[in-house]
Amino acid sequence: MNHSVANLMDYPASPILTRTVECAFTTKAKEESLTRGESTMHTKEQGEQADYYKKLGELIRKYDEVLLFGPTEAKTELYNTFKDNYLFSKIKVEIRSADKMTENQQHAFVKTYFESNSIN
Repeated sequence: MNHSVANLMDYPASPILTRTVECAFTTKAKEESLTRGESTMHTKEQGEQADYYKKLGELIRKYDEVLLFGPTEAKTELYNTFKDNYLFSKIKVEIRSADKMTENQQHAFVKTYFESNSIN
């Protein structure tokens, strides 16, 4: 995941299906809000980012175990938005740094992680 897009993958589904969630703060939205001032642009960006993390949090609540990974700090920022919320208290969350990957590389990363960390 990064600040603009997150891929949600259900494991151990075979094949792994990927659902994409995008942040509404696009380059076009940034340019439009910047014409009204830098402060307006930052306010809009923060609001859109909060909505993006909220949507991801709602999806994460459906799982018992979650792996957040990606090349930016977005994964940690997302985790910080819900870590103290009791609704997430029973979800095991791991955070891993990872380079930018193709969808197949992401599937392999998820599969390797969950297979090596499974409780038998």
